Amino acid sequence: MLGKREPGIYGGKTLADIEADCQAAAASLGLAIEFRQSNHEGVLVDWIHEAGEKAFGIVLNAGAYTHTSIALQDAIRAVSPLPVAEVHLSNIHAREPFRHKSMVAPVAVGMICGFGPLGYTLALQALAARL
Repeated sequence: MLGKREPGIYGGKTLADIEADCQAAAASLGLAIEFRQSNHEGVLVDWIHEAGEKAFGIVLNAGAYTHTSIALQDAIRAVSPLPVAEVHLSNIHAREPFRHKSMVAPVAVGMICGFGPLGYTLALQALAARL
């Protein structure tokens, strides 16, 4: 729903736009990325486990699951020390109080929030610097 849902909060870029930005940023950093999206918590858990076998890092925007998902936290912990960069388009700390708590943050190497789609490319740069 990116580009349509609450553009005042999440901006006007579509998911395809953000993917194109990430692919370009990754190429400039000498990285190959897989860009994925799901609205299903179990699918996200499966992808995190898969990444633990073949990736050098994860950039994760868990959306609303950020604030509720012990399953995602456990999945990230299970693939440690694989670095996970948590990303949010909006500044979750400047929004409703229930959004201030992240279940991902305790197991992520860092969080980037409030910079809109730029946050994804900043996260790629941060992970590349750790390699």
